[in-house]
Amino acid sequence: MSSAQPFSGRPQDLPVKADLARLRVEYGKAERLAYLGHLDLIATVERCIRRARLPFSIGNGYARRVRIQFSSALPVGASSSCEYFDVRLTERVDAREALRSLRAATPEALAPLRAEYVPGRLPALEAWLDRSSWELACPRLAVGAEDLEEGVRRVRAAGELTYLRGEREKRVDLASTLVGFEAREEGGVVRARVETRVGATASLRPQVLLDAALSALGAPPATGVRVRRTAQLHEESGRLVEPFGPFGNEAPAPLS
Repeated sequence: MSSAQPFSGRPQDLPVKADLARLRVEYGKAERLAYLGHLDLIATVERCIRRARLPFSIGNGYARRVRIQFSSALPVGASSSCEYFDVRLTERVDAREALRSLRAATPEALAPLRAEYVPGRLPALEAWLDRSSWELACPRLAVGAEDLEEGVRRVRAAGELTYLRGEREKRVDLASTLVGFEAREEGGVVRARVETRVGATASLRPQVLLDAALSALGAPPATGVRVRRTAQLHEESGRLVEPFGPFGNEAPAPLS
């Protein structure tokens, strides 16, 4: 980045959010940050935006926070190669320059990968991205891949999955949230791919599905499982839409 700043770093407060430039950023969350909570993640990204000196807008609330929206929170213990946030800017700066500035201001384990402007009136990211793909690596599983698939079939046949999250009971409708599951064995490790959809009342967590499948088989709980989100998409009229469009905008801005 050149020494001459191409845009101002001073935030302004504009009341009409839809009229502000909406920059969508894709970033990863490395495996070593799998236990970084979502609130800590939000605070870290906000600090990075400030350090990058982007012309961000701030809200009207008491806290006067950066106008930013995130995709759905990752389960604790999961990493990802496809997380997103939308930040509202008071100036439409070059997307490639914004991406370079963000990368220079962000820890490598959360490094931005891609940036593009999207229409301001799109629904909030957390609601709009309603499909996810996951990979599970299970190095110490007591059952094989075929048995694990059978366990998932048994759980799915029940129609509903109930589990405790903290002290609260959660119920997940598997007919609407579990899109697909397949497993294979590779070098002594069972690897599974899970396709999920956001449900009306709750989302399906891959680790919860794995635990339920093992319980259905009478197998002991898994240890050392690594969970990674590999895709987030929007489902619309039977087709899947990428987070960056197509919306009729310019092409995404990957940083070479």
